[in-house]
Amino acid sequence: MQKIKSLMTRQGLKSPPESLSEFGALENLRVPGKEEFRELREQPSDPQAEQELINSIEEVYFSADSFDIVKYELEKLPPVLNLQELEEYRDILKRQQAAVSKKVADLILEKQPAYVKELERVTSLQTGLQLAAVICTNGRRHLNIAKEGFTQASLGLLANQRKRQLLLGLLKSLRTIKTLQRTDVRLSELLEEEDYPGAIQLCLECQKAASTFKHYSCISELNSKLQDTLEQIEEQLDVALSKICKNFDINHYTKVQQAYRLLGKTQTAMDQLHMHFTQAIHNTVFQVVLGYVELCAENTDTKFQKLQYKDLCTHVTPESYIPCLGDLCKALWEVMLSYYRTMEWHEKYDNENSASVSEGNTMMDTEETNFDRGYVKKKLEHGLTRIWQDVQLKVKTYLLGTDLSIFKYDDFIFVLDIISRLMQVGEEFCGSKSEVLQESIRKQSVNYFKNYHRTRLDELRMFLENETWELCPVKSNFSILQLHEFKFMEQSRSPSVSPSKQPVTTSSKTMTLFEQYCSGGNPFEIQANHKDEETEDVLASNGYESDEQEKSAYQEYDSDSDVPEELKRDYVDEQTGDAPVKSVSRETLKSRKKSDYSLNKVNAPILTNTTLNVIRLVGKYMQMMNILKPIAFDVIHFMSQLFDYYLYAIYTFFGRNDSLESTGLGLSSSRLRTTLNRIQESLIDLEVSTDPTATLTAGEERKEKVPSPHLSHLVVLTSGDTLYGLAERVIATESLVFLAEQFEFLQPHLDAVMPAVKKPFLQQFYSQTVSTASELRKPIYWIVAGKAIDYEQMLLLMANVKWDVKEIMSQHNIYVDALLKEFEQFNRRLNEVSKRVRIPLPVSNILWEHCIRLANRTIVEGYANVKKCSNEGRALMQLDFQQFLMKLEKLTDIRPIPDKEFVETYIKAYYLTENDMERWIKEHREYSAKQLTNLVNVCLGSHINKKARQKLLAAIDDIDRPKR
Repeated sequence: MQKIKSLMTRQGLKSPPESLSEFGALENLRVPGKEEFRELREQPSDPQAEQELINSIEEVYFSADSFDIVKYELEKLPPVLNLQELEEYRDILKRQQAAVSKKVADLILEKQPAYVKELERVTSLQTGLQLAAVICTNGRRHLNIAKEGFTQASLGLLANQRKRQLLLGLLKSLRTIKTLQRTDVRLSELLEEEDYPGAIQLCLECQKAASTFKHYSCISELNSKLQDTLEQIEEQLDVALSKICKNFDINHYTKVQQAYRLLGKTQTAMDQLHMHFTQAIHNTVFQVVLGYVELCAENTDTKFQKLQYKDLCTHVTPESYIPCLGDLCKALWEVMLSYYRTMEWHEKYDNENSASVSEGNTMMDTEETNFDRGYVKKKLEHGLTRIWQDVQLKVKTYLLGTDLSIFKYDDFIFVLDIISRLMQVGEEFCGSKSEVLQESIRKQSVNYFKNYHRTRLDELRMFLENETWELCPVKSNFSILQLHEFKFMEQSRSPSVSPSKQPVTTSSKTMTLFEQYCSGGNPFEIQANHKDEETEDVLASNGYESDEQEKSAYQEYDSDSDVPEELKRDYVDEQTGDAPVKSVSRETLKSRKKSDYSLNKVNAPILTNTTLNVIRLVGKYMQMMNILKPIAFDVIHFMSQLFDYYLYAIYTFFGRNDSLESTGLGLSSSRLRTTLNRIQESLIDLEVSTDPTATLTAGEERKEKVPSPHLSHLVVLTSGDTLYGLAERVIATESLVFLAEQFEFLQPHLDAVMPAVKKPFLQQFYSQTVSTASELRKPIYWIVAGKAIDYEQMLLLMANVKWDVKEIMSQHNIYVDALLKEFEQFNRRLNEVSKRVRIPLPVSNILWEHCIRLANRTIVEGYANVKKCSNEGRALMQLDFQQFLMKLEKLTDIRPIPDKEFVETYIKAYYLTENDMERWIKEHREYSAKQLTNLVNVCLGSHINKKARQKLLAAIDDIDRPKR
């Protein structure tokens, strides 16, 4: 369109006026007539062709007004003119001109209504201007009249009033400027009062006021001063923020946060806060360690301040190591508690403040506040793990600075106790499992514990080899929980109890350490101050729990000194408090009272000093396991070795007898034999035990083994007067049973800390080792039973008896009386032993059972040696055995009599026929081949033929062949 207008101008045409300045030439404007418009419009037209003609016009035709078209076209002519080309070019120009003219005509027709309307508006405007000219003329006339009506004084009065108003405004501004100049004094006062929000609010208001009076030259200097003051406030605000890291104060932190919110730097404040916490951790640990190093340093010339923290930790002395670690954890606790309270503040106060602020803010301000709050929350949550990692690394560096193997066990446990409490703090702080600390302390603990356990095993071997198996007098209510080493199992979880002193199982709802100490205190204070002031009260005085009890016992003994000796046999019923099977007379009760005295009056556990030491070791091991659960499997494995070695020692000292298994009585179960073989292969160093001069340098496997212990030469097991060391055997065996019972008691606690993948080991240990402890009673007491009665003498007496008598005898044989005297002597000796050591009911039952079983088998063996026997002789055998049973039942309460059927069945076999005998032999394989052969030869030999006898002997041989 602009190109058309430009071309119209060059052709003498003009577009409608665009401004009022052009209306002066309206009269001279020639408008094409209707004929011309009609002529142009009647020409045939092709809009696309016309547009192409217009587009083909050179750009130069649409340039400025000074462009000379004629000159331009003449200059374009070639030097040699060609009439035909000129005419063609002229026709092109005419067509272009015609197209432009037609386009112009179309535009004029299109703008015609607007032109007419604009012309009418111009006419109206012209009328308005004429009216304005009249008004102006009247105004000038009236102004002249006013000028002539007012005096110079009146105008001066108005001027002075205006000046007065200006001066009042100036005075107000000067007063404001004066106030601004004195603002620095008030700002200093607010900063001293730590009213940072008030100081910033005042400073911002002053800056706003100063911007209003910036046209004064003095204000520019004030603006600069206010900006410097604001920067100074920010610096002091950063210092105030750093104080939060060690001692959180709600009011102080609230002011700091309000100040940063006024500055619009909430996110910056949170970034700075985390930087200060990181710096606080570093500075705190460095200053604590530096203080102890300088305090204990022998060389005062060393500049420890210039050392790195890692190097500084290596200068901590062993004497100051634990106090330094305690103070280190206290200081780190203060930092973590401040961070915890900071998060607590943001959860509680930040939401309240944001809600109150958002009430008067716009939507945009509210969105910005919510964004800041979300940023702060994420930053604080992320900072939990970061700060705990920093704490772990600092403590790990401190731990690695000293070799913990130099510490005694109690000190090492104390170190683990502190670290365990710190890991508990970390877990509550951010939910982390303290992988860094756990891995570090686990490696050192396992190495320390291996060396400690090896030393304790050697110590246990020394104790066992020097143990005389005397009774350790403890009270009847003795419990391992009364020992210092097990105090942690019975004490309840409380803020004053350290982790190693806490029970394994806790209530479902407990307060966290941060909740307990949020208002004050420190969980690591108890590490330095906690001492077990209680004394152990487990030992009895002279076997009695009080002097009154001892005096009463002597009085009872004196008053009952005439009690018949045979009534003392009932003492075994009182060992466990069980009521006797038979009715009890007054004399029997008296005898039992006396028996109680002879048994040290109380049902105190039977154990030795060595047993007590093993139990204490178990308690120490459990302390370490409870403190550091990741090494639970290693600790329980070492605990099992203590029990294994003690069991193996008891068996080696008192139960090993190669002739036991030859009896065929199954005294040692297959489980017990398997357990003993396993212990011998995995724990006992047989090479060292056979060669005492050898050293443990044969390999890593032998380093973990212990030489087999040897019984002290002070322990005599060969004297018949002491029932072949029965007291020592009882003390040793029952101390093992007591130890097994304590392991059973501890099983739930061990199971609670044992890793799931390792629990099969624990179950196997209990099912295959601990439960076999009571099975050692049979082989150990069998040795006593085998020597306490003179069975060989009884066989000799039975061999002198004539069994082929012709008459039925009414008097039993003398060997029965001799055997009963042996049992009475055994009973007296057992009573004497019971004065030295209490004999539990299961032990006395086993002893009597072994002796009776051996006696009955000896009787069968004596009957098997008979060469000739008549029916009357068989009746005599029954008479002897019935007499023996009748007298024996008065000496013991064991029912039924062991192997009673073994003897009776053998005697009755003498009455069997040939056919019954063959079936009987196949059904009763408990008898030896010699005993069965005697039945065939003596019982049936006189009334069966040789072939039948050979058949029965062949059957006996077939039965005996697998036993060989």
